[in-house]
Amino acid sequence: MDEAIGRLTVFFEEPFWVGVFESISEGRLSACKVIFGAEPKDYEVNRFILENYGRLKFSPAVKTEVKKSSGNPKRIQREVKKQLQDTGIGTKSQQALQLQREEMKTERKQISKEQRDAEKERMFDLKQQKRKEKHRGR
Repeated sequence: MDEAIGRLTVFFEEPFWVGVFESISEGRLSACKVIFGAEPKDYEVNRFILENYGRLKFSPAVKTEVKKSSGNPKRIQREVKKQLQDTGIGTKSQQALQLQREEMKTERKQISKEQRDAEKERMFDLKQQKRKEKHRGR
């Protein structure tokens, strides 16, 4: 059975508090960025995860290397302290989020192009209908 790892990093990115959800499964990382606004309390973050995790839109997966964590509790504590001192998000997460942004951009472009084309076709049909009405001999 494959192992899945989930991680949430909350940090301050001027002017809002931002949360980055990272999901690693099968050696591939997907990320999702959420803006909290004001500094969220622990219980607010917990409630957000419980209520909205299923609706989060994760980025396309990026290949990553998964490091095995050691069982030594002091070492784990040092690693957590080190992560707390680091600001921002990891570069793999940034790549995944950039990939998601690009995907959303192309999706938006496609939708707006379809709407534009539909509007052009509607206007053309309307023009043709008016021309036919003029030539009916009325």
